[in-house]
Amino acid sequence: MDIEMINNRDLITMKLLYYFITIKNYSPVIVQGAKNEIWLENLEEDIKIVRIVNDYIHNDEQMQFDIFKTRRLVNKIKKKTFSFKMQVLNIFTDLGENVDLKKMPVDDKFYKFINAKEEADILNNNVIKENFKDLKNNFKFNEEGFGLFLKITNDINQKNREEAIKNSDVFEPKKPIVTISLIGVLVAIYFIGYILLGRNYLINVFSVYGIAIKEFHQYYRLLTGTFLHADIFHLLSNCYCLYIVGNQIESFYGRGKFLIIYFFSALTGSLLSITLNSASGIPSIGASGAIFGLMGSLLYFGYYYRVYLGSTWKTNILPVIVLNLLLGFIPGIDYFAHIGGLIGGILISMALGLKYKYRKIDRVNGIILSIMLVVFLTYLGIFFK
Repeated sequence: MDIEMINNRDLITMKLLYYFITIKNYSPVIVQGAKNEIWLENLEEDIKIVRIVNDYIHNDEQMQFDIFKTRRLVNKIKKKTFSFKMQVLNIFTDLGENVDLKKMPVDDKFYKFINAKEEADILNNNVIKENFKDLKNNFKFNEEGFGLFLKITNDINQKNREEAIKNSDVFEPKKPIVTISLIGVLVAIYFIGYILLGRNYLINVFSVYGIAIKEFHQYYRLLTGTFLHADIFHLLSNCYCLYIVGNQIESFYGRGKFLIIYFFSALTGSLLSITLNSASGIPSIGASGAIFGLMGSLLYFGYYYRVYLGSTWKTNILPVIVLNLLLGFIPGIDYFAHIGGLIGGILISMALGLKYKYRKIDRVNGIILSIMLVVFLTYLGIFFK
């Protein structure tokens, strides 16, 4: 196949696909109602949608209809991905001479257009220079004609295979060894501890009790109290929740990160509890603060992998967390521990980072916010008079 057999429009399209998929990690998305156009998505970029349109648009009326259709489709994607703002780059490879992009009724802040009849139209465009500075270097190829077509096709397929392997690694179920071990510890403490030492003794000595922590510096209570339970129903309900949520977190994050999330959330839950609930003078016990931290971690994971989870993120994960938060306001339940654990779980998950979703700025922010949260709650809950 000679270079002449590949027209200029197809050549530009292939190079754009190569760049956005293999270099910038955009993923092709199927959008119903979009014909002769390719939609690429990367929610971690400032420009989250890149749309390559190969359909011929010959006048302003057609262009206005295209904008109307695009905005409607983008709104659907925003709802699906829980995105409030979404910048869209529209690249037209076959735009008629009668179309004047400057007259189009759109918000320049969120909708950007390129009339890309030639490669120079793309390389010299201000939007490209501001957002994709390395595109120019990645538009140069040693291959030509059919060789170029094969290289681009093979590289894109290889990239897609690598992404499929990564997603399989993240979502493939793994044995919840740590989760089951924690459940075993909770059960053992309840039955063996209560038999050998007695329920009242364990609660008096090891519960999360604000006065004992502040006045007598018994800081160990911040964690030991999270391993105690009031009765068999309290134990079984927490063990069941721990198995359901912990199974997912251990699989998604790995065993080491799972333990860090669990104990950090238990700590922040206990700290907020003694900060806002110490006036009641009632000891707090139970693993629910740590479990809510795991829910917060699942919420953080679901947000960043919402493209792969689809509607599951909104229909299953969010409602379960909201329902459990509402149930926490039932009298006798320490809802401050729930809220503290939830916040701690989100922040420490940000600090630890997601597999294959590593962003240094997110981890730095997560570490700073996690430290600030613990220091702030420690000061208010323990040292502030």
